[in-house]
Amino acid sequence: MNRFSLSVSAAIARVTGSALGPYQSAVIRIGFSLTWLLFLLRELPHRGELYGPDGPWSWELARRLIDGNGAFTALMWSDGRAWFEAVYAFAVLASALLLLGWRTRTMSVLFMVGVLSLQNRSVFVGDGGDNVLHLMAVYLVFTRCGQVWSLDARRARRASGARARGERVTDRVGPALWGVLGIVLVAVTGTGRLDGDPVVPAILWAAWAAQGLWWAVGRLTRSAQPRILLDVVTNVLHNGALLVIMAEACLIYATAGWYKIQGSRWQDGTAVYYPLHLDYFSPWPALGDLLAASGTMVMLVTYGTVAVQVAFPFTLFNRRVKNVLLVVMMTEHAAIALILGLPFFSLAMIAADAVFLPTSFLRRLGGWAARARGAARSDTGAAVPERAPRAPEEAEPGRVGFTA
Repeated sequence: MNRFSLSVSAAIARVTGSALGPYQSAVIRIGFSLTWLLFLLRELPHRGELYGPDGPWSWELARRLIDGNGAFTALMWSDGRAWFEAVYAFAVLASALLLLGWRTRTMSVLFMVGVLSLQNRSVFVGDGGDNVLHLMAVYLVFTRCGQVWSLDARRARRASGARARGERVTDRVGPALWGVLGIVLVAVTGTGRLDGDPVVPAILWAAWAAQGLWWAVGRLTRSAQPRILLDVVTNVLHNGALLVIMAEACLIYATAGWYKIQGSRWQDGTAVYYPLHLDYFSPWPALGDLLAASGTMVMLVTYGTVAVQVAFPFTLFNRRVKNVLLVVMMTEHAAIALILGLPFFSLAMIAADAVFLPTSFLRRLGGWAARARGAARSDTGAAVPERAPRAPEEAEPGRVGFTA
C-alpha cells in the first residue's frame, strides 16, 4: 500500500510539475499548421469555389445549415467578397505564425478560428483529413506547443540570458496583442456574432482571460505561490490535451480497422483494387496499374492495413513494437499521398501519428537540423554559436511570463 501511494504521488507530481512531451507537441503544432497552410496555398486559385461566394454551396445554404447545428464560422458574419478574402488571408497568416511558433498561445486560438471558419462554411469539402484537422485545431489550444522549436522558445532563452546579466526584460508586443484581441472579442460578442454554439465563444473568452491573468500574476504579484498554481493548472491542461490527442489517434485507427473487418470489400480486396482504377484517385495511372496488377501486393496491402490499424492501440504497451508499426503506418500514409493523390489527408494523419514518436528520436532530429543550420550559416560567413542553448523545459522550470 505504501509503495502504491508513492507511485501515485510520483505520477501526480510528474503530471502537475511539467508539461510532458514538449517535442511531440511541437511536432504536432508544426505538422497540422503546415498541413493547413499548404492546403490553403494550393487551393488559393480555387478558394472562392471551395469556401467563398463562387461555390455551389451558397452562403444562404450554409446559413440554413448553421442555424440548425449552431456551428461556428466567421464567414457567416457577412456574405461580401471582401470579408471572405480577409478571413482566408487571416487563416493563412495564423497558420504561418503558428508554424513558426510566434506567440503560440494566441496563434493556436486564432488557428482554430481560421480552421473552423473555413471548414464549417462548406462542410462537404474535404477528404477525411479535414476532420482530423478540425479536432486537432481545438486540442492544440490547450497545449504548450511552443516549448521547443519555436520563436517563443528562442525569445525565452534570450530573456533568460538577459535576466542572468541583470538586464530588465519587457514585453510590449504581448500586452498590445492581448488588448487588441480583447477589443475585437468584445465587439463581436456585443453584436451577437458569437451566438449559437457556446463552446467556441467559451474557449475564446477563457483563453483571453487566462492570458490576462497569466500576465497580471507574472508581473504584478511578488509571491511565488500564485505563479506556481497557474503553472500547475497549465501543465495539467497540456498533459490532458496531449492524452486526448493520443486517445483520438488510437480511436481513429481502432474504429477504422474494426469497421474494415466487418465489410466484405476489405475481405476480398476490392476496397484497395478499385480506387486504383478511378481517375479521381490516379495522379500517376501507371503506378496505380502496376500495384493493381499484382494480386499478391493487393492482398498484402489489404490485410496489412487492417491488421496494423486494429493492432496499433494494443502495441502502445510495447515500445519497440509500437515504433515498428508507427513506421509502417507513416509509410502507408506516404504511399497513399503518392499513389492516390491525397497529400493533405496523409499529412494530417502523419502529424497525428507524430504524437507517439520517441523523444530520443525527436531530439536527434532537432540536433541534425541544428547542425545543418549551423553548417549553412558557416558557409555564408554568419556567426555560429559555440554551444547549443538548452531546451526551455531544462531551464528555469516554473517561470511565468506573458507570451501572448
